[in-house]
Amino acid sequence: MLALQAVTPGALGRALGIELSDARKIVAAVHRGKWGGGKPDSGACRGVRRASIAAAAAGGHEPCLAVRSVQKSRVDPFVKFALATPDGHVVEAVRIPLERAGRFSVCVSSQAGCALACAFCATGRLGLARNLAAWEIVEQVRVVRASLGEGERVHGVVFQGMGEPLANVDRVIEAIDVMTDPCALAIDARAITVCTSGLPSGVRRLAQEQPRVRLGLSIASARGDVRRRLMPIDAAHPLSEVLVAVLEHARATGLAPMWAVTPLAGVSDTDDDARALAELVREFEARAGVRPRVSVVPYNAIDAEGRDPFARGDVGAFVDRLVAHGLRPHLRYSGGADVAAACGQLAALAPREPS
Repeated sequence: MLALQAVTPGALGRALGIELSDARKIVAAVHRGKWGGGKPDSGACRGVRRASIAAAAAGGHEPCLAVRSVQKSRVDPFVKFALATPDGHVVEAVRIPLERAGRFSVCVSSQAGCALACAFCATGRLGLARNLAAWEIVEQVRVVRASLGEGERVHGVVFQGMGEPLANVDRVIEAIDVMTDPCALAIDARAITVCTSGLPSGVRRLAQEQPRVRLGLSIASARGDVRRRLMPIDAAHPLSEVLVAVLEHARATGLAPMWAVTPLAGVSDTDDDARALAELVREFEARAGVRPRVSVVPYNAIDAEGRDPFARGDVGAFVDRLVAHGLRPHLRYSGGADVAAACGQLAALAPREPS
């Protein structure tokens, strides 16, 4: 059966043989909470053929993610949702407040676990359980949206939760189709960012099929030997190879990529790291015609027992080094660390009691 929250009107019409005009109203009813128990609320599908409603009720359903916990940070407005899939996996999504009051972004997971084992990421310690279905990705946004108050809305989505999005690129693209469809979640594609550790084929797919969606790349370090120690994927897809695909993406879309770096004390926060990154940025800009947006992300503890493999580098000093080498970096605020909702911390662990 079709998961009704994860199909566009066109896909629904083709799958069930119903008119596009009917499919649009049915999809709208689903995403506005007017399709309960397999049939629409009174008036939700006015003008829709009875045969179309019957076909959608027979051929589609609305599976759900069970909300295991909702953890609100005590230090900032970030909120983490632990959501269970029907087969028992737990994935996490984060509600991120934006500068404009009442506007939020949702950090979504694309996999249960992750196979890439980046050394500074808690999810990488889990290994990969499975890819998420498109409806499981879309449903994270719907759950967060349902938590909002009157006048509040989901403005954007960032694929930077659990998993490597471009290792599940087919389902991610399907989910984005639904997120951006005006009958469904109606999120502007320019407010969606897909972040990757570096899968060139997925970057190219994204440029071809979702050219208005923004791209984020985890750099870790522009020094090849350091990056390879921190990100094992670099052995299969070296940064130089990845950047060729990112260059093609920038040329095809006209969008500047976001490059994320996490300074680790004594590992990737040196002047050599800053200089190498600055040189890489200038080289990329000369070839692509757009300058990458460099985002400096503080390291967040990833070991619940306090046995972290790294210490946070001095992000202020690292930003100053980058500025001295001619860059204009952005220091990202990574919120929700007290409830393990910050960048790199998502691992679907049991909630900890406040100390």
